[in-house]
Amino acid sequence: MKKISCVVLFSSPHKNGNSANMLNSFLEKIELPADIKVFDAYKLNAAPCIDCGYCKISEECAFHDIDELYEAIENCDLLVIAAPIYNLSFPSPLKAIIDRFQKYYNARFSRGKKPAIEKHRKAVLLAAAGSENEDGEMMIRQLEQSFSVMNTELISSAVINNLDKTELDVKDERIILCAEKTNRILSVLCH
Repeated sequence: MKKISCVVLFSSPHKNGNSANMLNSFLEKIELPADIKVFDAYKLNAAPCIDCGYCKISEECAFHDIDELYEAIENCDLLVIAAPIYNLSFPSPLKAIIDRFQKYYNARFSRGKKPAIEKHRKAVLLAAAGSENEDGEMMIRQLEQSFSVMNTELISSAVINNLDKTELDVKDERIILCAEKTNRILSVLCH
């Protein structure tokens, strides 16, 4: 059975908080053999996109601070994004990285590279929300927009809300269903 390549983009200042616990619970439920590489958005400290235009004429970004992440994403089978929800969106270190996906937008629309990333991958969002009404819709829309030029398909998400008032249950049905769907879809890659 072939191993899948999994890149985790983790973005929480709390290494043992709700986002980390959701991620660990999800990864424990992945039944497929996988090589997992974790990138911590807070440690990467990515420079924000300044729309300098360099990626309109080059394969590279003008900044080289997240080149290793770019390479890992471009070669993975599964991209997992795990983060808390801050003001309906991503924490700023992760938002800076997502904005730097502009490199792929310009590959597609300025340089005509279709697809901008040759290898297709699947993606999953795991989001922890304090608000009882948060559904992660804004985050999902942002990812779908970015992924549309990255040859990446968001196949599932688990958004656990109301965590300001309740404790995270790592056996929450939403995490289990997200992992089960991921297992079904990715099982094809392993055979």
